[in-house]
Amino acid sequence: MNRLAKIVGVIIALIIILVIAAPFLIPKQAVISQITSQIESVTGRKLSIDGDSDIGIFPTLHIELNQVRFANMATGSRPDMFAMEQLVVHIPWLSALSGEAKLERFVISNPNIILETDKQDNANWRLLPASAENTPTAQTSSKGNMQLPEGLDVSLGEVAIYGGSVTYLDGVTGAKYQVTDLDIGVMLSSLYQPLEVDGKLTFQGQIFNLVTTLDNPAKAIEGATFNVEQQVKSALFNLDYKGEIAEQGKTIRGQLALSGDSVKALAEWQGVDLKAKENAFNNFGLNATMRMQGQVFTLNALEATVDELVIKGQSKVTLSGKPDITASVDLGMLDLNPYLPEPVEKPQTKPEPEGAPAQPIVWDDSVIDLSALNSLNANVKITSTGLRAREIKLGENQISLALNSGKATLGLDKFQAYEGQGKGKVEVNAATKPYAINTDFTLTAINAEPLLTDVIGFDKILGKGSLNWALSTQGVSQKQFVNALDGKLGFEFKDGGVKGANLAEMIRKGKEMLKGDFSSVSQGLNANFDPDQKTDFSAMTGTFFFTKGVGQNDDFSLASPLLRVTGKGTVDLPQTLVDYRVVTGIVDTIEGQASTDDSTGFKIPVRVKGPFHKVDTSLDLKEAAKDKAKDKVKDKIKDKLKGLFGG
Repeated sequence: MNRLAKIVGVIIALIIILVIAAPFLIPKQAVISQITSQIESVTGRKLSIDGDSDIGIFPTLHIELNQVRFANMATGSRPDMFAMEQLVVHIPWLSALSGEAKLERFVISNPNIILETDKQDNANWRLLPASAENTPTAQTSSKGNMQLPEGLDVSLGEVAIYGGSVTYLDGVTGAKYQVTDLDIGVMLSSLYQPLEVDGKLTFQGQIFNLVTTLDNPAKAIEGATFNVEQQVKSALFNLDYKGEIAEQGKTIRGQLALSGDSVKALAEWQGVDLKAKENAFNNFGLNATMRMQGQVFTLNALEATVDELVIKGQSKVTLSGKPDITASVDLGMLDLNPYLPEPVEKPQTKPEPEGAPAQPIVWDDSVIDLSALNSLNANVKITSTGLRAREIKLGENQISLALNSGKATLGLDKFQAYEGQGKGKVEVNAATKPYAINTDFTLTAINAEPLLTDVIGFDKILGKGSLNWALSTQGVSQKQFVNALDGKLGFEFKDGGVKGANLAEMIRKGKEMLKGDFSSVSQGLNANFDPDQKTDFSAMTGTFFFTKGVGQNDDFSLASPLLRVTGKGTVDLPQTLVDYRVVTGIVDTIEGQASTDDSTGFKIPVRVKGPFHKVDTSLDLKEAAKDKAKDKVKDKIKDKLKGLFGG
């Protein structure tokens, strides 16, 4: 018994001596060389260890490597795929003796990692060659994907990354992104069990907390399809993704949810100042089924919100080269006013006193920048149940946008507003300067007063009817666009009125005056614009032809009970002047507007003249007298002819 005890004691003593002496007896450099050669034989890339190293066996087998570098692919942008200050690995003895790949501790300190693709879209993270002859420890499937050796598994205890950075570089597009200040922990019980990553990092100065779960890391290594869940939380936005990754990361598809409190803050983070109003570009959200395949990003079943706006539809974005967007969306009720800039107001040296006269209109000559139209291509269809932009209010409508190389066509495919409907298009060529704009619209059954009031602030026309125009212009500012306006504008309204003057009353006064001496004409009979006066009509038609901003009309016609009105003149938009002559006649018959008799018993012209902000409407008595004298001469000639020929 004593003999057995002595033997056991000697064995224990030898083990203790071996454990204490082993670190000094193990050839560290030989072990490290074996590790680096094995990695190079499997991956085809060199692992270099430039700093001091330590290998120990108590209480666990552990390896500490300092100043570690791993070579990049031959077509990479720099020599090393990663470099790190320190790598510490602890392997349990039972795991080492059994041949299992189990780690108790795996810590990386201050890594500098680059994940990149080259110009042929080869990725440097595909470490294991697909060819069997280059991977003696791996197998390949019939599809050419790498397969793990049968029975191989990995179990991780404490796995962490502290500090350092990870850079992504796209060799095809040139896109570059970098994250820093890593604090990442990893949990993995088996390659065939979920892998969990939890930690935080800094991207462009913003801290992001993230949680990632891969359902089967073995599938990811082998290039098979695997499921992934991703959560990202930050002060700017929260993102949740649940889906799958296929084709060795070339295809990503799943359900995406994004939300945040401020679009303004998100834009500011990217260096963009939206200059938005207080009630605009605040909370936002997005839910969609997404798919990323190569350079094509697709969103289906899309529902996005910005403030009170709700957008539904689908879209596809091609990111290679110039971004190309294809989309079909429903905007619901769209109020653009919170997102439109305030109208440019000219500074005034002195506040206007109460009751001061209206100020002249001044066209803005600030340069308009349309260069953004050259930054992408698009083919978009937009529908909405209603739209409001400044004072313009539309009902149900459909808008299409085609944008290619700075040339945009905005189509109003369906238009309901102001009790009528219409369609048209706007073409903008921003590929070169000066910009060129062409418009072509047809509106029918439109209520004139609210439309013209909301669009151009002109509220003098009452009634319902049609508007059509084909106008073109060019320039780089509002003033230049007005000065270069060319084209045609036609209108036809029924059962309405013209505010500002009562032509029938003016004719009555003029007729009374013409019975007496013209020298007694009172200035009081020349009437300025009076908003309380109105001339009713049953029909009003006309056409304006614009040349360099000046509109010429020669066919104005207004039919009213007991009145017939014709007119012609000019509207000078650059100078904001109107000069128009309206000839009004009182119908001889009491049949009024239903009469087929176009004769008028008395005619008098009315002059409409002045700047837009102060238009004067007055009787042209001199012309009226001339017309009256001509009529008397005609009557006398008729009487003479009757006497000569017995008429």
